[in-house]
Amino acid sequence: MTKIKLALCQMNVVDNKEKNIKTARLMIEESISKNADFIILPEMFNCPYSNDKFIEYGEKEKSSETLSEISKLAKSNNAYILAGSIPEIEEDKLYNTSYLFDRQGNVIAKHRKMHLFDIDVKGKITFKESDVLTAGNDFTIADTEFGKVGIGICYDIRFPELAKIMVENGALILIYPGAFNMTTGPAHWELLFRSRAMDNQAFCIGVAPALNNDASYHSYGHSIITNPWGEVIAQASEKESLIISEIDLSEIKKVREELPLLKNKRDDLYEVIQK
Repeated sequence: MTKIKLALCQMNVVDNKEKNIKTARLMIEESISKNADFIILPEMFNCPYSNDKFIEYGEKEKSSETLSEISKLAKSNNAYILAGSIPEIEEDKLYNTSYLFDRQGNVIAKHRKMHLFDIDVKGKITFKESDVLTAGNDFTIADTEFGKVGIGICYDIRFPELAKIMVENGALILIYPGAFNMTTGPAHWELLFRSRAMDNQAFCIGVAPALNNDASYHSYGHSIITNPWGEVIAQASEKESLIISEIDLSEIKKVREELPLLKNKRDDLYEVIQK
């Protein structure tokens, strides 16, 4: 199977977990009505993007209300669902974690954000995830019926080594649930997704929360799909929206034959290694 119908759920996240889960469910059900095979939710889709809220909304994996609902939806609708990310508690640590569910509702991959968002753009935005979050250390490449899928979260996309390692391990699609802000989003969001797609000649997908002007953190939105040639094939605005788009993985082979970047690498001179 080379064709996949994707659903990117750019949902409005509010300060109410039950409402967020309900919004996710409604968008998932709408995606299913449009025959989506693979549904993707945003980073921190059940939780406002704020350090204090990460603590308040944190859930343990085995008792997670959020993950239980997404698992049921994946199984009842026979669809893959990437549950963007949630604040995950393990022992005394808090992680920004994404879960991929298969058509039977089983977790087949779990990615903890590797690069924490600690930035200070003078006069515009300061944020320090490491005040409350712990970084993950694992590369995440999931096996699906469509092929291998690499998963990162938001700030992870800024580090090309991660994408390169996932592709070298067979990933055909790179997915980064993310929540860029109104400073970094207009400057870099589209550029980064086009770059990672072009560099690796793979599909690269980002799914963000919608812009909520009432929140303390303003998400840029603009959920996006880029193809192996580095083109944008679908993109949302800042508003709550659902993108339904079919991609054809056979494009990867075509582009890699026409412009054989992966073959032309000078592995005798340099390499990206996974420790």
